[in-house]
Amino acid sequence: MDIEILVKLTARAWTLNILASLDAGTPGRQAPLLAATGAGRTAFAQSLSHLFDLNLLERNPGHGHPLRPEFRLTPEGVRIAAIAGRIVKAGARDEDAPLLRRAWTVPVLAACQRPRFFGEIRAQLAPVTDRALSQSLKQLQAHHWLQRHTDTDRHPPRPSYLAANEGLIIARAAG
Repeated sequence: MDIEILVKLTARAWTLNILASLDAGTPGRQAPLLAATGAGRTAFAQSLSHLFDLNLLERNPGHGHPLRPEFRLTPEGVRIAAIAGRIVKAGARDEDAPLLRRAWTVPVLAACQRPRFFGEIRAQLAPVTDRALSQSLKQLQAHHWLQRHTDTDRHPPRPSYLAANEGLIIARAAG
């Protein structure tokens, strides 16, 4: 998947889970999707609205009550939902779910499929701030999804980052 689309997609916490649930066959109504994702109502509504804005989701015409609409994936949404399903399955452990829902986790992992310096990652993920990228790198390292290697032969020493373990599996699923 294109890194720009991945950045836009992961801007809301539950978008990957909603798409993965729809890809897995969950009915496109709010109650089954809420139950399948485990999201809170407000965050769910924001993520659903975000998917509409990205033209990945639409109301299913002629189905559902006006107060209980039914949703379906657009043709582009079907393609992206399959990728979201692979990403969610790759980070399937319950203790990994909160980190996987963070905005920059998947884009950073996708950018680090080969060794990258901080500046290279920041350039590839254009809207990320230095602070957000730094925090994401630290969290991913602490979770062992990212390895940091410092090249001490250079002056000054420069650390590089590489996706590892489950992080590499997630990065490849997003790729």
